[in-house]
Amino acid sequence: MDAYDEGSTARHGPDAPSTPTPPAGHEAPADPPGPVEPFGTDGRRLPYPPGEPRTGIAALSLRYQVGVALALAVVAIGVCVHLGMTFLHVAPANTVTRAHGKAVDDWIYPEFEQNWKLFAPNPLQQNISIQVRAGVRGPDGMTLTTGWYDLSAEDGRAIDGNLLPSHTQQNELRRAWDFFVATHDGENRPMGLRGALSEAYLRRIMVLRLTDDDAVRAATGGAGVIERVQVRSRTSNVPPPPWSREKVSTTPSYRELPWWKVARDEAEGGVR
Repeated sequence: MDAYDEGSTARHGPDAPSTPTPPAGHEAPADPPGPVEPFGTDGRRLPYPPGEPRTGIAALSLRYQVGVALALAVVAIGVCVHLGMTFLHVAPANTVTRAHGKAVDDWIYPEFEQNWKLFAPNPLQQNISIQVRAGVRGPDGMTLTTGWYDLSAEDGRAIDGNLLPSHTQQNELRRAWDFFVATHDGENRPMGLRGALSEAYLRRIMVLRLTDDDAVRAATGGAGVIERVQVRSRTSNVPPPPWSREKVSTTPSYRELPWWKVARDEAEGGVR
């Protein structure tokens, strides 16, 4: 029998470990750490791995998410309705506008009025100016008729070179005259109640402009009272460019309205 010591039997016997013993001075590598389940400040276990923080609408509670979704839906519907109404307003007459024209006009006027028409690329080719003259009673009781004042030209001079012209200077006369023309026939007779309203509106604008006009005050010595006014329009075609073969007349045409009497309180600025 071969002789061997007990130390050899302990190292090489069937019960010996299968992994080699590291040399002296070297430590065995530590086992990789297992997943550590995080815990919250209240001691409860958090899900692993922790999810990314939610942002935007997803960070809101369900109740607020529903509210935001409803608000966005209402805004989207409103935008679609407005775009549809604007398209029907500027589009040529069709079956929809003939059946629902009043609803379209109620939506558009007055805040969203458009002064251009779809599929009509030609711009306005006429210059229209509004002029007025007045019958002024002086301190001696005599009535003086002033010359014609071109109010459109005055507004044009105020707008020219002005970076921030007022809405009144740009549109008041034009809109008042368009209102009058749309509610009167070719003989200047009013068509319905809106015709009488347009006359009063245009007359009051004329009286206010004449009252503030330095030329009128100078002509009457500053003490005259406006008794009546007369309005006319001067329309002239815009000359075509030099390269165009189009021939148009540049002779102006006039539309002269009858004299309108001015009430005393209106002449003194009491009616607004």
